[in-house]
Amino acid sequence: RHAGEMINEISLAMSGGLGLSAIGKTIHPYPTQGEVIKKLADAYNRTRLTPTAKRILTAWLRWQR
Repeated sequence: RHAGEMINEISLAMSGGLGLSAIGKTIHPYPTQGEVIKKLADAYNRTRLTPTAKRILTAWLRWQR
C-alpha cells in the first residue's frame, strides 16, 4: 500500500548498511503525499453525500465497530 513512499528509504538503508535503529532515529515528513490526496478525496466525497445517504452510512459504520 505505500510502496512508493517506502522504497526510497528501504533502498537507502540497504545501500548504506543502515539498520532499524538508524531508520527509527530519522525524522519523517508528515503528512505524506498519499495521505494528503486521500484526505482531499474524502473531504470532496463527503460534500457529495445526501443527508439520507450520510445517515445510512453513519449508522452502518457505527454498527461495524
